[in-house]
Amino acid sequence: MDTIDPKTIKAFVAACHKVAEYGLIRCSSGNLSWRIGKNLALLSASRSWLGELNDSQVAICELDSEKCINGKTPTVETRFHLGILKQRPEINVVLHFQSPFATAIACGDPSRYDYNVIIEIPVYVGDPAVIDYFMPGTEPLAQKVIEAMQDHDMAILRNHGQVTCGKDFNDAIQKAVFFELACQILLSGAKPNTLGPDALPPLRAAGKG
Repeated sequence: MDTIDPKTIKAFVAACHKVAEYGLIRCSSGNLSWRIGKNLALLSASRSWLGELNDSQVAICELDSEKCINGKTPTVETRFHLGILKQRPEINVVLHFQSPFATAIACGDPSRYDYNVIIEIPVYVGDPAVIDYFMPGTEPLAQKVIEAMQDHDMAILRNHGQVTCGKDFNDAIQKAVFFELACQILLSGAKPNTLGPDALPPLRAAGKG
């Protein structure tokens, strides 16, 4: 890890802990990546618990070769993390999470919901892509996620979890938290009203501003 400033490693570890603090993962579920410079990314190690991650559980990977260069075993979902970072130069962070309400929806029929029940969805998250179930860590799953995230900032993986991305840690985490809130509202039994079609264009425009 001498190729990366120790302060950078600690910032990544702190971000992993923050993901857990917001209730977005359970135990070893979920993983995080962060672009460093032009050709490196930090990733959480395989089977690590983000809430308890330490400096020794941070993998350093090359973006172009997708090889780990510090002897760690990165998350099994490394393919789609690096693939998203390579195809989206404006994106620096990718988060795979499994928050309770969003994952409950992922285990049903995610395509039947209108998630625009709070203004934060059109402003920050946008419409999520829905991806059929594929075995975790496999090339078919990675390719579907990479393809979907070309023009989405959120993807729902059926019976698995969610993926979001952002320009920095707070951006990616905030999208996940707002999406979880929307899913909680949808599953509350309160039959919430969604934002009307006239409300969505200016909110989406505000998010791009």
